[in-house]
Formats: sequence, C-alpha cells, structure tokens
Amino acid sequence: MATDYVSKQPVSGFEVNTTRSTVPTNVSMPEEMHGNDLEMKTMAIDESDGEPIKREQWGGKADFILSCIGFAVGLGNVWRFPYLCYKNGGGAFLIPYFICLIAGGVPVFFLEIALGQFMGEGGLGVWKICPLFQGIGVATTVIVFLLNIYYIIILAWDVYYLAESFTSVLPWSTCNNTWNSKMCTVSFAAQNYTNCSFSNESASVAENYLECGNYTKVDPVVEFWERRILQISDGVDDVGGVVWQLALSLLIVWLVVYFCIWKGVRWTGKVVWVTATFPYLVITILLVRGLTLDGAQDGIIFYLKPDFAKLATSQVWIDAGTQIFFSYAIALGAMTALGSYNKFNNDCYKDCIIIAVVNSATSLYAGFAIFSVLGFMAQEQGVDIDKVVASGPGLAFIAYPKAVTQMPIAPLWACLFFIMIVFLGLDSQFVGVEAFVTAMLDLFPKFLRKGYNREIFIAVYCFVSFLIGLVMVTNGGMYVFQLFDYYSASGMALLWVCFFECVAVAWIYGGARFYDDIESMIGYRVNLWLRICWTVLTPIMTVGILLFSFITFEPLKYNKTYVYPSGAQGAGMCMAFASMICIPMYAIIKLIITPGSFRERWVLVTTPCFTKEFVNRRLPTELSMISEVKQPLFSPNNHVLSANIGQGHEMDSCNNSHLYQGKTKTYGIPQN
Repeated sequence: MATDYVSKQPVSGFEVNTTRSTVPTNVSMPEEMHGNDLEMKTMAIDESDGEPIKREQWGGKADFILSCIGFAVGLGNVWRFPYLCYKNGGGAFLIPYFICLIAGGVPVFFLEIALGQFMGEGGLGVWKICPLFQGIGVATTVIVFLLNIYYIIILAWDVYYLAESFTSVLPWSTCNNTWNSKMCTVSFAAQNYTNCSFSNESASVAENYLECGNYTKVDPVVEFWERRILQISDGVDDVGGVVWQLALSLLIVWLVVYFCIWKGVRWTGKVVWVTATFPYLVITILLVRGLTLDGAQDGIIFYLKPDFAKLATSQVWIDAGTQIFFSYAIALGAMTALGSYNKFNNDCYKDCIIIAVVNSATSLYAGFAIFSVLGFMAQEQGVDIDKVVASGPGLAFIAYPKAVTQMPIAPLWACLFFIMIVFLGLDSQFVGVEAFVTAMLDLFPKFLRKGYNREIFIAVYCFVSFLIGLVMVTNGGMYVFQLFDYYSASGMALLWVCFFECVAVAWIYGGARFYDDIESMIGYRVNLWLRICWTVLTPIMTVGILLFSFITFEPLKYNKTYVYPSGAQGAGMCMAFASMICIPMYAIIKLIITPGSFRERWVLVTTPCFTKEFVNRRLPTELSMISEVKQPLFSPNNHVLSANIGQGHEMDSCNNSHLYQGKTKTYGIPQN
C-alpha cells in the first residue's frame, strides 16, 4: 500500500490511522465501538465497474414526492378500493385495511425507498446488499415488465372513450347506433320489473340482462362497452382480429409515455407536477357534483356502514392485504428506482410518511366521490346499491359512464372523468416504465448511459411492449387482459416478493445494521416499529395471506359467468411463477456455482457487494462525523480510515479474484 503520510486521531474512544493510500478492495464497517474494541462489518467493493458513471438525480424533493404519489395513487384508488370496501362490509373493511397498512404496507414501502436511496441503484442493483437474494431484483423486473404491457391497455380504452365523448350526445346514452342490438333499452329505471328476473343475481344492474317474457333487455352503456369498445368475442380461445381504434389509441398512449420519460427523471419529475395533481381537482369537482344528486346520501351511508360479520371471513383479509400492496406499488422495483435518484442525505423517512398519508387518503376521498354517484344511480334505477357497483374496470367503464348520461351537460362530465383516468394512469405508467429502464441502465451502465443509447433503448422497449399489447386489443383481448391482471402482477406474486425482501434485509443483511445505515443517511433513528415489522409482522402477514389465497383459490372468471379454460389458467399461472421462481432459483444457482465449503459459500453470498459509486456517495457522510476530510474514497487524493482487526478471514462477494485471510489490515469507517 502506497502511503504518503500517517497521522493518528482519537475518534470515539479508539485510535484510527488516517492514511493517503491506494484503493482498498475490501472495506469493513464498524458496527459498535466500545473503547478500543472494534467490531467490524465486512463488505466488498466491486472493482469491475471502471470509472464511476454519473447518475441522474431529482431536480428537487417535490419531484420525487409527486412521482411516488403519481405511481402509487392510480386507478386502484378510484375503482378497486371503493369496490372492495363495499364488497367486504363497508366500514368494516377499513379495519383489516389499516392493520395491513401499518403492519405491512408502510414498512415495506419505506424499506424499498430507503434501500434505493442507500444503494443508489434501481430494482436489480439494490440487492447487491444481499447477493444471495439478487433474484428479488430479477423477480420485480419481470413483474414490472408484464405490468407495463397490460396496465396501459386501460389507458387505450380510456382514450377511445374520451374521443367518443366529444359530441353533443354521448353515444352510450342512446340505442340509435349501428352497434346497438334490438335488445337495447335506454333506462332500466323506466322498466316494469313484473314478470322479470335478473339473469345473474350477483352481477350489477349495469352488467346484467333482465329476462322479461321472451326477450332480453340490455343497457346501452353495456352494448357500447362490449360491442363498440371491446367488440368482444365469446372466449379467450376466439382471439379474432385487432380493433383498429384501440390499436391506434394504444399507439398514441405509448408515444406520450415515451416522450415524457426519454430524457430521464429530471424531465419525468416535471411532468408529474401536472399528472399527479390534476386528478385531485377533478375528483373534488365530481365529489361536489355527486353530493348534490338525489340518493347521494344513501351511497355514502352504504360506503361507510360496517358489517362486522365480514371480519370473520378470510376473503376480507386477503382483499385488504392485496389492495395495500397493489395500491402502494410494492414489490415492483419502482419505489427502489425512484429512491435511487435521491441524494444520499435526503430525509426519505418524512417523505414516505407524506406519501403514505396522501395515498390512503386519496382512496378514502375517491370512495366518497364514487359512492355518491352510485347512490344516485341506485335511486334512478330503483334498485339496491349492491346491484349497481361493478368490480374492476367495470366501475370506471360501465357504472360511471351510465351515471354521467343522467347529468346536465353530460359530455362535459364525461370528458372530465376520462381525462382524470388518463392522468391517473399516465403517471403510474411513467414510473413503471422508468423502473424497468432504470434496472436495465444499472445492469448495462457503460453502454446505455452513453450518448443517445438511453433514448434508443427506451424507444425499442416501448415498441416491443406495444407489439405484445396488440393481443389485448383484439376481439378476445379482454380475456387476455384479465389473465395478465389476475396473475402477472397479482397479490400472489407481490406477497411472495415482499416476504423475501423482509428476509433479505431484516434477517440476512441485518435489521439493526440497516437501521444504522438509515441513520447515516437521514441523521436520526427512525421508529423501532418498522424494524419489528420487517423482522416479524410483515413476513407473518404475507405468508398468512398467501396461504389463504392458495386455500381459497377459485378458477378465474370473466364477468362472473365465463370460466376460463384450463389451458388459459395454466398460462396465467406460468406468468405468476415466471417472477416467483426467480428468487429461489437464483439463490440455489448462486450457492452451487460459488467455490468453497458450504460455510464459505454462505459467507460469500451474504456479504454485501458495494460499488465504487456507492462508497463515493457514502464516504463524505461517514467522514464528516469524525473529521474534516470529505474527499471521495476513489479520488486521487483520497483519505481512508484504517484499523487493525487481527485474525480474520475475508472473501470478496463481488466476484473479484482474490481472497484475504489471516492477519489483515482493513479499513474502518465509523458510523456513530
């Protein structure tokens, strides 16, 4: 080791040598310091990266917060939360919802953002903190890749609806269109229900057919959805042709997404100022309008009225848990990607509290807006509210279009609503694509961060995703869409990933150690509750909900009537397992190919592998606690703190070729 000078400084009760030296390969981080005793934490430095590559950062804190809100607050807050709330006992659903939120949602949400900020890498690179579980990064990348393909289809439907709304008379309000059948009727409320019966008692009125005499009556909003927008076939095995209007809408949305993210997070951070805030304005307008409608009070009461008997069923807990992970966009690699663009000392703890409050408050707020309208619809149709609400996309694309037809200036309300849906979906899509792109940039930084390679890669990725998505804008596309929605980014895959995230950080890397790392970033200790959740509560909750999901598994159905064939079910399960299998398979392969005894292998694959960029980001913070030296570790005039720890055995987990053993001199960076 080349040394220009050596000076001794007393730090925290022990003697540390400050030397100007060449770059060390292994750096050990002190965990506890008692007098002259030093307990070291070992890590390895990846020497294969060459010169550090500059990484983008947010233009400001507000850009980061709004991007997180934009991704987490999406369509799930508008239609999925209100539906699940009514389905599972109204106000009673809020009990398991908030339990899952506190014990699982917020802790894992903070873990992902803090981990991304700490490591300064996206969904793939952050798991160098525990090389054995780098398969988590692969799994989240697979999930977000599949999510980006099908989530944008909802926006394609919405753009088509929006285009059809620019007219004096909404096309789904009449039966005088070319796509309408002779069974179309304008209003269910005007019908005499004598000698009539619902063809499906569990379905909503808007989705239902009334059997009256020898003929069936269908609402025009249903025919517009199925015969005009979807042009739906009889089943998943009848794909049919491409609906060119939907294909064009899909192309338009992908072009918008591309030009909003192609220049990186600084440009994306400015776009979300509009896409993340506009929906709140529209929801507020719709809420005010909804509360003035007849029957709105009944809808609000139904929304909040508790049915505590529902708490005894497993489904309410499954729905609450999956809604939390779905709503907070956990286990997609997106939050680690967003956190990675923060400065190392950003107070991500306070940011996460703000985002969590806004996310859950938006769900509750949107519920008031939706249920006030549904109460109006129920009174207009003369039926109970539970016959009005439709699950999933049906609430946005059947129930609400039906409601706006009965409002003054209906085309204006329709345009406002569908513009809101576009904005809600777009910022979620921005961040989903950014998460995948960030993972690829971190995997191939030398190539993709050079010149215009980033822009070209994003263009190719968007085009390939568009081509795959074309299968979901065919006549049988809705069936394919539901397969993707139910399996590829479902609760099953998300719960699986969340469980292993907690195991990797809290049990392998060390919950106490990660708490120290967080303190080194934000300057204070966060609430101990988070560590308890990572270590005990969240793993138990995710495993419990996952087991309940398997035990209560039922074949997938479309519109509660069409049962998917076994082949389609198998294809869906393959999509789910495509991400889930990455974690155990990667861990097994990693252990097999690593040389040495099992104990040596275990030490190697559980030793964090930190890049030079990581050390350069962190070292100034560490050194500022003990001296005025704040130069980067890998600069020409760097200063490295060294201490003799005596007998030890260290191996390199970054696949460098050398091993250290025996009496060695390592380099300590005090954390306290």
